[in-house]
Amino acid sequence: MSGNSFGHLFKFITYGESHGPAIGCVIDGTPPNINLTEEDIQIWLDKRKPGQSRFTTQRNEADQVSILSGVFNGKTTGTPISLMIKNTDHRSKDYDDIKDLYRPGHADYTYHQKYGNRDYRGSGRASARETANRVAVGAIARKILGNNIKVQGALIQIGPNKINRDNWNWDEVNKNDFWCPDQEQVGKWENYLDSVRKSGSSIGAIIEIKATGVPVGYGSPVYDKIDADIAKALMSINAVKGVEIGAGFGAAELSGEENADEMFVQENQPAFQSNNAGGIIGGISTGQDIIARFAVKPTSSILNVRKTITTSGLETEISTKGRHDPCVGIRGVPVGEAMVACVLADHMLRHKAQCE
Repeated sequence: MSGNSFGHLFKFITYGESHGPAIGCVIDGTPPNINLTEEDIQIWLDKRKPGQSRFTTQRNEADQVSILSGVFNGKTTGTPISLMIKNTDHRSKDYDDIKDLYRPGHADYTYHQKYGNRDYRGSGRASARETANRVAVGAIARKILGNNIKVQGALIQIGPNKINRDNWNWDEVNKNDFWCPDQEQVGKWENYLDSVRKSGSSIGAIIEIKATGVPVGYGSPVYDKIDADIAKALMSINAVKGVEIGAGFGAAELSGEENADEMFVQENQPAFQSNNAGGIIGGISTGQDIIARFAVKPTSSILNVRKTITTSGLETEISTKGRHDPCVGIRGVPVGEAMVACVLADHMLRHKAQCE
């Protein structure tokens, strides 16, 4: 199986399955002499790990990271950094009843058809467990970016329930179980997700990522546009079915006058009246905030019975038991942050290599 790596100068490859002994990653291209400890990575992993509320899977994983290489005396050496996270709470028996069934919405069918062999325990490589690796790499990417570039994410919609953007407060994001910037929406989402969970179903969500402090010039025209790389990064996350930058699909409803971000001079510097471009024009950062959103589909593992077929081609029905997120989009917030940070770190190094 190919396709397990991401990036150009700042590059990583992940390994491991949901129910194997461990997952991990190897990061190549990290500059030397950056302060890095396991604690620097752990603080971000703790934001993603399961079992932190009744609204996420109750799988009890500590997600404790170990640095195996690439760091000496608390500083990066410039050599590949290898990270490992042990799996400690996998219950493979939960999947014994469905090992010969294709779960609707899951990658069971496509994996089996392509490779002729699949790890049915928790979906193997297709499991959201793999995203812990991405969050770990994102912690290192943030170290490369430094303190001037900040990447933040928030959940802005669960099912049909949207936040009120007039209530947006970043300080609220870390105070609730949903990464929600609208305090008034939190209680409504709690009641809504409780009903979804008790009904044996699941629901989708939309996440917004904002990167501030990104200077002008990151990205390259044509095939290496920074928005193209962000879109690929976010689309590569499990269960993501749509990505937009800036005004995104809403730009189709705007006129040319409305969509164009008019410019003016502010304190002898170029400035913009609006940010429909999402901080990127021609594939190159403008110096404004980079804004990206991605849509996450409902968790495919649900209790309610669905029609399917067996691996031998017989029609049957299936109900997926075990520990699953009623809304996988909740834990997708730190993953989305991490992937955007990785893209920015990669393009920072590429920009320095060519233009500085």
